[in-house]
Amino acid sequence: MPIVTDNPAHTEAPGQDPRSTGRLRISEVFYSLQGESRSVGWPTVFVRLTGCPLRCGYCDTTYAFQGGEWRERDEILRAVAAYAPRFVTVTGGEPLAQRGCLGLLEQLCDAGYEVSLETSGALDIGGVDPRVVVVMDLKTPGSGEVAKNRWENLALLRAQDQLKFVLCDRADYDWACELIAQHDLSERCEVLMSPVHGQLEARRLAEWILEDRLAVRFQIQLHKLLWGEAEGR
Repeated sequence: MPIVTDNPAHTEAPGQDPRSTGRLRISEVFYSLQGESRSVGWPTVFVRLTGCPLRCGYCDTTYAFQGGEWRERDEILRAVAAYAPRFVTVTGGEPLAQRGCLGLLEQLCDAGYEVSLETSGALDIGGVDPRVVVVMDLKTPGSGEVAKNRWENLALLRAQDQLKFVLCDRADYDWACELIAQHDLSERCEVLMSPVHGQLEARRLAEWILEDRLAVRFQIQLHKLLWGEAEGR
């Protein structure tokens, strides 16, 4: 019998294989355009898991910190299939905070979808199904959560994965540039940079990238340009 607590991460008995956990706490399942990452613009089903151990200052999904609804994995798969998508993104909150997320990712891949995982990088990505594209959001000093970064994850990134820096200001940009150079991150996987919406001017970031000839992909949050802060979009 699963243990139900206020912490969505604790959803199975001690020692139980996390892939066998049959249900997860879900904030929403919705269909929209992918607003960022390599598949930007593609119609995508998003499965947003509830709960997050981080509190980034610019977070735009605070409603997913708590609440949500417990749903069986098979029920989640049926909700996704109703849209007949090609792309599925599992997001949060922080999806890996729920141990049953690994099994959900596996089942989505088995169903034939192109699956991506949006994760903060604060939790171990080592158990993620190798068919999943990991989009890891490394936290900058400006986020207020740089101390939560799990640096061991950098060595686990593969060519198919994407490393994202969400930048608050020039100090964040300089910090990211130093990290990219130190760890040869552009050689390991695709690196993305985006400005915090409403905080750092997008054109300014674009100019910095061009001036420094960085091997990174500039992006903005398409969904915010289209629908603002609306939930489920």
